[in-house]
Amino acid sequence: MIRKKGGVLFVAAQVLVGLLFAGTRLAAWQAAQAQAAKQMVPDNPSEHTPPAQPIPYSHKIHLAVGLECKDCHANPDPGRLMTFPATSKCMQCHVTIAKNKPAIQKLAAFSKAQKPIPWVRVYTVLPGVSWTHRGHLEAGVKCETCHGHVAQMDAMSEVTSVVTMYSCLNCHEMNHAKTACDTCHKN
Repeated sequence: MIRKKGGVLFVAAQVLVGLLFAGTRLAAWQAAQAQAAKQMVPDNPSEHTPPAQPIPYSHKIHLAVGLECKDCHANPDPGRLMTFPATSKCMQCHVTIAKNKPAIQKLAAFSKAQKPIPWVRVYTVLPGVSWTHRGHLEAGVKCETCHGHVAQMDAMSEVTSVVTMYSCLNCHEMNHAKTACDTCHKN
């Protein structure tokens, strides 16, 4: 009789553990669905190969050591584009870090010649669109909202469809921002 009771308790415990596990998985799935629904700028429907850059650069490595977007990308007046860092900024670390790697030696040559690295822009504002980073930064928009999970990228590519009108309107609607044509298209 005790054995039967123990068996029933064991089975009941297994059922309870199974239900808890299923509940946890369901909660995780629901959280993932909610996060996907909150994504204001959808991923690109097609894969975009990262452009060939003059020097290989990994946002993943640099952000992992504590750098933030604003440490390298400034937003000078009038605030339309974010800038690339001066080679001297890069050399503050790379005068000693990885200095024997060919890419860093190429970086050092740009720096010595006081020439900017001719980076290829990944995202380009389309002609006819009047747009600035500044307004979005002041509104509290995070870089990853439009540019994706840059901290996970070894090579930057156009992973979101941020340069499409649909994405802009969708994000503005979700954030109760202006959607009139002249918001982005000036005569």
